[in-house]
Amino acid sequence: MNQQVPILLPVRPRIIFMGTPDFALPSLEALIAKDHHVQAVVTQPDRPRGRSGKPFPSPVKQVAKRFGIEVLQPEKASDKSFCNLMRTVSPDLLVVIAFGQILTTQFLDIPSWGGLNIHASLLPKYRGAAPIQRAVMNGEHQTGLTAMRMDQGLDTGPILMQEKTPIGAHETAGELHDRLASLSAPFLIQTLEHLAQNTLHIIPQDDTHATYAAKIDRTTGCISWDLPADHISSLIRGLDPWPGAYTTVNGKTLKLFSSQVVNKGGADTVPGRVKGHSKEGLLVETADGVILVSALQLAGKKRMSALDFLRGFPLQPGTLLGPGTLLGKTK
Repeated sequence: MNQQVPILLPVRPRIIFMGTPDFALPSLEALIAKDHHVQAVVTQPDRPRGRSGKPFPSPVKQVAKRFGIEVLQPEKASDKSFCNLMRTVSPDLLVVIAFGQILTTQFLDIPSWGGLNIHASLLPKYRGAAPIQRAVMNGEHQTGLTAMRMDQGLDTGPILMQEKTPIGAHETAGELHDRLASLSAPFLIQTLEHLAQNTLHIIPQDDTHATYAAKIDRTTGCISWDLPADHISSLIRGLDPWPGAYTTVNGKTLKLFSSQVVNKGGADTVPGRVKGHSKEGLLVETADGVILVSALQLAGKKRMSALDFLRGFPLQPGTLLGPGTLLGKTK
């Protein structure tokens, strides 16, 4: 049953923005451009990055500093000491986009309105850490953005607004990530305007339709060549640019990127066998057809276009690509 949002949000609410990676940047920049009152930004603590291990600030922290916004970096936002600090700030609203921590009811109850989260899926589908990658990996044709009022669950709060967008037939997770990040900025501003006008209605999520987008790690992308061509192509696109789907060749780990199905249902294919190459890339056989791979990366090397890669590392027709058991040796 729909329920009208009970608390009217001010036209220019006092906002605590909570986010960490690049995905959150367009929304933060939109709030600033629209002259919203961003009291402070809460982001994850600086983390070691690269071979040096030197702590590096999050993208959100870098943007906030550039605009002179106070930055707060608690190890755990829901700790009692940080909750007490937030009570002294007295925000009207939390705007949470890819922050990276579960927030407790104790924390969410501090702002007068509560917490507004922009999630990169059409909830209740793809709750969790990797909704963009999992949607592409699973061959979905559509995804979108959800504005929800936060509760203590994992993306379980009631829905305020949604915006749908198709997933391109050859679109990678990285491309979809950037497109959804750009869409999230006007979507957030529109949500805030509707909240100030009290024209939104709460729609509880139907948990019976919920699915979960489990976290991606470096072991997620091992390619099983005996799967259908569209499954393998979706896996490769869903893990592009990170961490990359992988196989092995001549005892080395090989990552594959930017793929598409070019021959579905072809006969006489041998799973994992190199069929040859075209101007667009490497052709590899699967259980039921052929995929085209446009970019490759050998262990410890840079990602390259398939044609540039093949000039230095020829893969002759008939070469068999194997399971990705050597992933630990990649960098």
